[in-house]
Amino acid sequence: MQSHGVLLPLRGPSSSLSLSRHLRRQLTLTSFHSSKASTRPRSLLLPVASAAFTVSDGELETRGFRVRRSSDGLDVAALNDVFARVGFPRRDPDRLRRALGHAGGAVVWVEESKRGGGPGKPVAFARATGDGVFNAVVWDVVVEPSLQGMGLGRAVMERLVADLRRSGVSNIALYAEPRVVGFYRPLGFAADPDGIKGMVYSRRNQKKR
Repeated sequence: MQSHGVLLPLRGPSSSLSLSRHLRRQLTLTSFHSSKASTRPRSLLLPVASAAFTVSDGELETRGFRVRRSSDGLDVAALNDVFARVGFPRRDPDRLRRALGHAGGAVVWVEESKRGGGPGKPVAFARATGDGVFNAVVWDVVVEPSLQGMGLGRAVMERLVADLRRSGVSNIALYAEPRVVGFYRPLGFAADPDGIKGMVYSRRNQKKR
């Protein structure tokens, strides 16, 4: 599972017309950068409403996993390995640490529990960057391939959105590869409502000018 990008949680149920007006007011023009070389369009997904966690922290622990909400103790090398296994490029470790410590951001990851309570290797991960007040963008949603289908991706996404909204952030954005759009729909996301489209900055287009 992998995703880059942009989510806008609303304050409650809304018609497509009011959603469209809300988006036009909040996003006059927004450009997004993808960590992949390709600049093909991705679907803009919008969470309509939040929900309770599907699986509690306690239930995850009984399965041998532990939820973490800070980059403290995160094994960056192991995370890079997960990135590579899902098809993401490996990141420079120092730059990745700087990104994880970015002010206004949020991080949720799941580790395999180790005996003695020490930090385990990350098996699911999601992060968001933003201004810490109004807006956030979700990036790098990944799950260890051998553990996909166990609800770990849903677990990190539910908690990340909940943490952002609890801090007062109301506009959250997420771009998803077409093949994983179906993962986000059950979480309350809608793709391109009323024809609203996201835009990605393209160096290729700049060179043609």
